[in-house]
Amino acid sequence: MGDAGLTTEYDVVVVGGGGAGLAAASEAALLGRRVVLLEKNPELGGTTAWSVGSVSATCTPHQIAKGIKDNPADHLEDLKLFSGELAWRDNFVLGRVLTDNSPEMFRWLLSTGLVFVGPFPEPPHRRPRMHNILPNSKAFPYILGRHCRRLGVDIRLNTAADRLLIVDGRISGVSATLPDGRRHDFLAHGGVVLAAGDFSASRELKAKYASEAVARVDAINTTSTGDGIRMALECGAVVVNGDHMHGPIMRFVPPPRPKLIQRLPPIRMLTELMRWSFDRLPAWLLRPFLMSFLTTALAPSHDLFRRGAILVDKQGLRFAEERERPDAAAAQRPDSMAFMVFDQPVADAFRAWPNFISTAPAVGYAFLDDYRRTRPDIFHQAHTFAELAASMGIPREHFETTIADYNGGEAAGASPRAERPPLATPPYYALGPLKSCIIFTNGGLKVTECLEVVNSNGAIVPGLYAAGSNGQGGMLLEGHGHHLGWAFVSGRLAGRHAALRASDAADAL
Repeated sequence: MGDAGLTTEYDVVVVGGGGAGLAAASEAALLGRRVVLLEKNPELGGTTAWSVGSVSATCTPHQIAKGIKDNPADHLEDLKLFSGELAWRDNFVLGRVLTDNSPEMFRWLLSTGLVFVGPFPEPPHRRPRMHNILPNSKAFPYILGRHCRRLGVDIRLNTAADRLLIVDGRISGVSATLPDGRRHDFLAHGGVVLAAGDFSASRELKAKYASEAVARVDAINTTSTGDGIRMALECGAVVVNGDHMHGPIMRFVPPPRPKLIQRLPPIRMLTELMRWSFDRLPAWLLRPFLMSFLTTALAPSHDLFRRGAILVDKQGLRFAEERERPDAAAAQRPDSMAFMVFDQPVADAFRAWPNFISTAPAVGYAFLDDYRRTRPDIFHQAHTFAELAASMGIPREHFETTIADYNGGEAAGASPRAERPPLATPPYYALGPLKSCIIFTNGGLKVTECLEVVNSNGAIVPGLYAAGSNGQGGMLLEGHGHHLGWAFVSGRLAGRHAALRASDAADAL
């Protein structure tokens, strides 16, 4: 029990207030159980609120309205295509759980008041399945949090769970630190659902499952410290595919102030108007609005490097063969920061299709002039390299020497220019800084199809369930919309089974 002896009893305790945790709490409360949701941060959302906001599903009202005939079996077969040569590592038993439950899951999301646009195509999906949230991903915690409160879920913010409680070999609750620093035990008659997110910000877990080099790379979500994973490991649980992660990947640093599209509230009238606009207005009219999203914090196309752009760090030094794993190399530079540098011929090539700077699924493509208009904080242009260095805020001498060595065919701290053209035609350009980060980790606890956590001996850990990244169970979830889809599907299933276990426990008394 907790150090101060403070104790509260519930039927189900959910750890984590992202998409998976909110889905679990909602389902358990819908079954009439007393539910508490513990979130260590000051607000709900987790990594769900950082996401693009795509959910891939079949048999949705959106598909039906457009005459698209689809089914979960085809979805599963296409999901296997995304895994490619890593299919042998994927868990398609849980993949079937995802695809079979996605149609009903998506209708549940709609029933809470969430609004989506779509579906959109994404090969190798054979049919359009990707649906995007409106107005942005912060709608998930806002709408689902409101939904949970209406169902009576006790939501505790700034409450950090850090230890599972065990009674007679069964998980009986969690111990947590309250906002005022006091310790508190939250007991669970049915079960505990771990939905506390991935471990992309845990240096310890990244070093354990990947490498020390990866451990030093920052996470996009700095609060994804693997708390649920760590607590489960202390009770004998097992992590599957702990070395598989999305990153390091370079992304443009976000703007000093959030863009309008990031600040829009999920008001039903606004989201319905946006959906109507997406369906009926011409693309050219929507484009300026969409560009504010596309240029916010996305990854640049590596085609820039193949056409002649180079990378330099904050010291003005070139450090990589840009056509070979530049994201990993950037992660090892000071502050994991870098700039893309190129000249006029490359700039001209990336002003129109097919050469884009960045893209997002079903949204569109951003070209160089889009960055000039919408991201002046990361767009640099000058007629000399000295002026460009001043705009970038890097040492002029190092930068000029780097460019001279590169143009002269020397290694310039990384590798020779080889067949790529020199940077010799002004004006000169730079985009950045970019920061190389871990977007998310795919390592999750080994679980059953009912989301029960399994230990190293293959036995179920009684009373313990895991959802979302915590309950990923070896799935790779490649392609857009599958991570969020799994968060909501697994969260609902875990919450349901924990609630039913609470009913069984009550009947046994």
